[in-house]
Amino acid sequence: MKTVSWNRTFTEAKDPRKTFGEALTDAGSAIPEIIALSTDSSSGSGMGPFAKKFPERHYEFGIMEQGAIGYAAGLASTGLIPFYAAIAPFVTARPYEMFRNDLGYMQQNVKVVGRCAGLTYSHLGPTHHSLDDIAIIRTIPGVTILNPGDPVSIHKAVQAAAEFKGPAYIRIGSPPMPGIYNGDVPFEAGKGNVLMDGTDVTIIATGTMLANAVKAAMSLESEGVSVCLIDMHTVKPLDTELVLEAAERTGRIVTVEEHYVTGGLGSAVAELCSANRPTPVHMIGVKDQYASNGPYEELLGLYGLQAGQIADTVRNILK
Repeated sequence: MKTVSWNRTFTEAKDPRKTFGEALTDAGSAIPEIIALSTDSSSGSGMGPFAKKFPERHYEFGIMEQGAIGYAAGLASTGLIPFYAAIAPFVTARPYEMFRNDLGYMQQNVKVVGRCAGLTYSHLGPTHHSLDDIAIIRTIPGVTILNPGDPVSIHKAVQAAAEFKGPAYIRIGSPPMPGIYNGDVPFEAGKGNVLMDGTDVTIIATGTMLANAVKAAMSLESEGVSVCLIDMHTVKPLDTELVLEAAERTGRIVTVEEHYVTGGLGSAVAELCSANRPTPVHMIGVKDQYASNGPYEELLGLYGLQAGQIADTVRNILK
């Protein structure tokens, strides 16, 4: 099990939407087929720099997410590579039929970006929360799901999505994310990154929860717990080889995600282990309920997603 290089002290936190916009502009500079689409939220999605540099390759729709998905599919059929970004529940739940039929079934080369995912639209309540987007898109065959956990990963996820052919969903939050990786960290869709290679317990985290999982793992490590920590930046296709190796190595897995425990990363890991190497899998995420609204950090605390709470959960499992 080979670990990657990462920064234990973290680097300056950055706005994930701004990082996405910078990454899209960089990718667009190298790949002229890339175009940018949004539905009444281009600037909020970080597409401002792309629109300024490539105005002829930028399309702003009104509030018509279903139509935008179909439009993107049509553009992709001509050889273009559309990146369509807007608020996460409005690019997954609202246009689900178009996502499934126009993008998934037709295997169109469209990259859908759901921003402000999870609980990050904290004050606006369940209509703007996106705790089911991974579950929804996981049911569509052939769609890659990328859920990067720091600014470097966001940049690399955009680059990777631009380079492989086929539909993809990229999930990002909105609060500033601390830097965990240096620029030379590998990023391959479908391959997780091992940050710590311990033997007592495996923690598998994804997306916005990576930083909190790292803090929890370092806290446990300081107490003598040997933690195997994995950044699963790709939820689909899941890195099955790595998960099964970790299951064999530690005999217990804890998954951490800002998503319902149903249908997300934890479900994918449990489905894999149950069929191949039965292993206890404890899923940390939001249970079967509509989430409350309020300050973001308070909501994370309400659902056990803060770093200290993650560490406490692992301690209880190890007793």
